[in-house]
Amino acid sequence: MSRQYFGTDGVRGRANTHPMTAELALRLGAAAGRYFRRDGTNGHRVVIGKDTRLSGYMLENALTAGLTSTGMNVLLLGPVPTPAVGFLTRSMRADLGIMISASHNPAEDNGIKFFGPDGFKLSDEAEAEIEAILGGEISLAQPQNIGRARRIEDGRGRYVEYAKTTFPAGQRLDGLKVVIDCANGAAYRAAPDVLWELGAEVIALGVKPDGTNINAGVGSTHPEACAAAVREHGADLGISLDGDADRVMIVDETGAVADGDQIMALLAGRWAEAGRLRGGALVATVMSNLGLERFLQGRGLRLERTAVGDRYVVERMRGAGFNLGGEQSGHIVMTDYATTGDGLIAGLQFLAALADSGKRASELVRQFTPVPQLLKNVRYRAGADPLSAEAVRAQIAAAEARLASSGRVLIRKSGTEPLIRVMAEAEDEGVLREVVEGIVAAVERAAA
Repeated sequence: MSRQYFGTDGVRGRANTHPMTAELALRLGAAAGRYFRRDGTNGHRVVIGKDTRLSGYMLENALTAGLTSTGMNVLLLGPVPTPAVGFLTRSMRADLGIMISASHNPAEDNGIKFFGPDGFKLSDEAEAEIEAILGGEISLAQPQNIGRARRIEDGRGRYVEYAKTTFPAGQRLDGLKVVIDCANGAAYRAAPDVLWELGAEVIALGVKPDGTNINAGVGSTHPEACAAAVREHGADLGISLDGDADRVMIVDETGAVADGDQIMALLAGRWAEAGRLRGGALVATVMSNLGLERFLQGRGLRLERTAVGDRYVVERMRGAGFNLGGEQSGHIVMTDYATTGDGLIAGLQFLAALADSGKRASELVRQFTPVPQLLKNVRYRAGADPLSAEAVRAQIAAAEARLASSGRVLIRKSGTEPLIRVMAEAEDEGVLREVVEGIVAAVERAAA
């Protein structure tokens, strides 16, 4: 079945512009409600969380109207991280979880993500079925069966308490000074609370959301803000989250930034030594650095690669029984603890390594030397297919032959906009630039 609205991570777009309108959200809520009430019985429930975007109020109300119109009972969590929605969907025995967020995107955007009763994001097949319902006449509940909605006051507190249990028993953060950058987003209260209650001295950044400043110059897409705060306050570590707190970047005491690849390398090595890395493998996407793959191979471990998107990482993990995966962008998925990427819990795992090893953060963030990587985007007109051009295919083949075993080429279309992403890795940076620029030029000519 086709997917007109759902992308790699739910439905996303510019707020108050199709498809991210109140009208579509209402129908989407009704379609999702009908999908989860296929048995026709009452008593089904859905939890809804959101980040701090102004448009969250509009979409929350519209989704609630649609869901209750089909007989679903709605539990409103307010601002909570995306992983909290996954956790609470399962913990509260809900049939459905919804997160209203556009993650690391600017405040003008918003999105709607769905979680199943097991706390994991819905499959492509389930999303396609909801779209099929959305495209037809949606059967509404009888008046006496319309659902109810109520606020849940302790949702954030439940998540805070759970997050603390993922930190090793008996360990504390006393004596550590930690900067936590919450991107003026969903974790602006939960993350500082967790760190403080575990004993850290906390310097909180990005904790004054006003509806329009989420991810604005702060958060994991702007880790320089966290790095500056770490240096200013002489902190031991910085943890930089994105708007919905499912991504993280780690900043060491010098202000150096570690991306998701370095964090995953640290955790994979530690977990393997402790005998808790299931399957002897780490799952990551095609974007992860070749240096990560070599790091794992040197320890007798494997890197299992997937398509871009944390949902595909999770699908591979669940299908093969792996318990650690993620993305270079900072999604760190630890299915022992969470059903999706959880920036705060990943940060706690890094802090556990810091406290356990007695080392400085700068000794932990550089697990391997990355192979030089270059990524360029080429925009093309709607309806064009530059990757099918013979000249483009020939240029890509020549690049692959030139790099051979010393690097790799990755060409892919963006899942959200008309862009061709041209990425390559090579030991020789001069060759790297030539390879990428050659492919970019060929794509541009074909797209003209």
